[in-house]
Amino acid sequence: MFPRIRSALFLLLLVPFSARAGVTCADVQKALGSRLVDINCFVSMDLTTRNPLTTPANNSLGLAPGAFTPMLDRDVIAPSADKRKPITKTVPGLQLNARIASDPTGQARFLLRLPNDWNGRLVVAGASGTRSEFNGDFSWSDYVVQQGYAYASQNKGVLNLFVVSLTSVTPPADPLACRLNPASTVWVHFFDNDPGQPFTRWAEFMIKAGELARDGVRAGYGRSPRYTYAVGTSNGGYQVRRAVETAPELFDGGVDWEGTFVDEHAPNLLTDLPPAILNFPDYVASEFKDTSTAAKNIVAAGYPPDIIGVPLTMWNQYSNRFWEVTQCQWQKRLDPTYDTYGSGTGTYNYVSRLSFSDVGARFAAFATTGRIQRPLVTVAGTMDALLPIDHHARAYARKVAAASKHKRDDGDRHGDDDRPAYRLYEIQNGNHIETFQDFFPQLELIEPHAQRAFDLLVRQVEHNVPLPPDQCVPRGKGIADSPAQAGHCAGLFVP
Repeated sequence: MFPRIRSALFLLLLVPFSARAGVTCADVQKALGSRLVDINCFVSMDLTTRNPLTTPANNSLGLAPGAFTPMLDRDVIAPSADKRKPITKTVPGLQLNARIASDPTGQARFLLRLPNDWNGRLVVAGASGTRSEFNGDFSWSDYVVQQGYAYASQNKGVLNLFVVSLTSVTPPADPLACRLNPASTVWVHFFDNDPGQPFTRWAEFMIKAGELARDGVRAGYGRSPRYTYAVGTSNGGYQVRRAVETAPELFDGGVDWEGTFVDEHAPNLLTDLPPAILNFPDYVASEFKDTSTAAKNIVAAGYPPDIIGVPLTMWNQYSNRFWEVTQCQWQKRLDPTYDTYGSGTGTYNYVSRLSFSDVGARFAAFATTGRIQRPLVTVAGTMDALLPIDHHARAYARKVAAASKHKRDDGDRHGDDDRPAYRLYEIQNGNHIETFQDFFPQLELIEPHAQRAFDLLVRQVEHNVPLPPDQCVPRGKGIADSPAQAGHCAGLFVP
C-alpha cells in the first residue's frame, strides 16, 4: 500500500496548477483585505494587454487629470506597437488593483495578476519616472504572464502629476511647479515633491509590493512562490537594485533596465543635467555642429553624441521632454531652498550647494550601495541621453565591484565563490526611450535584451547555469555566451 500511496502523491505533484479551479477574488481578498483599500478584483478572460480591461483608462480614479495615467504609462518604456514582441496566447486568471492602506499619503497603489496556469514563480516590477503600477504592462507583464508567472507592481507610493498652467511664460504661484522645457508655457506639479514623499519611499514600496504579492499568491494558489524576481526600468531599475541590496529574503534575483544611479557623490542626476541644459541653446545656435564648444561641453558631461534628424535631433528630443523638467523635479525634492528659475536650472552647481543645503544628505538617504545579496543583471544602452551609461549603469557596476572588493578585504574566506552574480550588458546604440527609434533608426531597442536577460537570470538562479559575461551587445545581435566584445562597448555610437 505505501509504495502505491507514494506513487500517487508523486503523480499529484506533477499535475499542473491549471488543474485547480481558477483562483478566486474571495481567497485573495481575505488574505490582503486588511492591508488594501479601494480594491478592484475580477476574474479576467485574459491578463495580457490584448484584453482592454487589463489596463484601466487614464484619469479613471476621479483624481486630478494627470495623477493616474495607466494607458500612457505603459507606452513610456515600450517600443512602438509594431515593434513589440507579439502576444501569442490568452492568459486567463485574476487581476487585483488597489490602494495600500498603510500609506499615510493615500497614494500608494498595488497591482497583482495571478494566471490560472501558474508556473510557481512571481515577478515584482518597479515603475519608471513617476508612473503608475501599470507602467510595465507592455514590456514586463505581457512577457511574463504568458510564461505562467504571477505578476505584481506598484507606483513607488506616489501619484504622477497635475497641470498647474498651460500658458505661463513666467513661474506660476505654485512654488513646486516645473515647466516641461525652457521654451514651454506648460507647468506641472509632481506629487513626489509634496510633503511626506521622500524618495526613500521608492525602495520601501518595492519591498511592500513583494510582501503583498507573496501573500496574495499563497492565498490564490495554496502555496508560496518558489522563486521571486524583481524587474524594472529607469527609476524602476533603481528599485530593483535596492530590492536585491536590502531584501534577499523576498527576492531571488533581479533585472534592472537603465536603472537610475543614486549617490551623494558625483556623478548623479543633479551633477549631470545642468551642463546639458546650460549648453543646449548655444548648440542650437551653432546650427547643431558637433565641433561647437557647446556640443563638446555636453559630451564632456558624459552624454552620448547627438544624432541629427528631421525636424529634431536626438538631443532636441531629450531637451524638449526630459532634461530640465527632470532637473526641476529632483532639485525641488532634494534641494528645495534653491531658486529653481531665478538662479537657473542650467547653472545649478551641486558641489557648491553641499555647503548651503542638505542635498548631499538627502541623496545619501536613498543611495544605491552596490552591496547586492542576490544575482542582478543590468541592461543599458550606450546612447542613453537621460542617464548616460558611464554615469549610471557603469557607475553602478563600479559600485558593485567596490563593494565586493571591500568584502574580500574584510577577510571573506570564500573569495568570489559566494558573491551573488552581477552582469552589465551594454546595448550598442540603445537609448532611454524605445520609441525614439521611430525617429532615429540608428538606435537599437533594449526591451528584447532586457527580456532575454530575465530568462538568463532565471536559468542562473534555478539551474545554476552561469550568466554570460559582461559584454557589449553589437547592433542586431543578442547577449552571447562567448561575446565578440567583452566588457564595455568601445564607442557610444556606431553608425
